[in-house]
Amino acid sequence: MSVEMDLVYEGNLRCKATHGPSGKTLATDAPVDNGGEGSEFSPTDLVAAALGACALTVMGLVARRIGINMDGARVKVIKEMVREPVRRIGAILVRIEMPGGHAYAPEDRRRLEAAANACPVLHSLHPDTRVEMEFAWPATVYGR
Repeated sequence: MSVEMDLVYEGNLRCKATHGPSGKTLATDAPVDNGGEGSEFSPTDLVAAALGACALTVMGLVARRIGINMDGARVKVIKEMVREPVRRIGAILVRIEMPGGHAYAPEDRRRLEAAANACPVLHSLHPDTRVEMEFAWPATVYGR
C-alpha cells in the first residue's frame, strides 16, 4: 500500500505538506536551535508525534477488537536531539495514559501494551534511537 504526499519548500526553512488522499495540509518549520522560528512542528517533531499517534492507533485497534473503550487515552511525547555523530533524534520518551472508568484486566493491559510496542513507526526508527515507552493505568483494580 502506498500513500502519496506532496511537499513544497516555501522558503525561510518552512515546508507545506499535502496528504494526497485527504487533501489536508500541514506546515513545518525548522526549530529555533537550528535556525528556524519554531512556529510549527519540525520534521523531527513529526516523527516523535507519529510514534505517539501510531501507538494510540494500534492500541485502539486492539481495544475495539476486545470491546474496550479507550476514548480519552493520552500520550505525552518528549523528543531529545543529539548532535554527535550527526544531528538526529537521540531519544523519544513516550508516556501513554489510559483513561479511567474501566477496569483493565491484566491480560487486556498486556495486549494493549504489546500493540503499542508493535507500532510500525516504532519499528521504522533507526536502532540507535532510544525509545522508552511507559504506561500509566488508572488506579481502578480489576475485579473490584
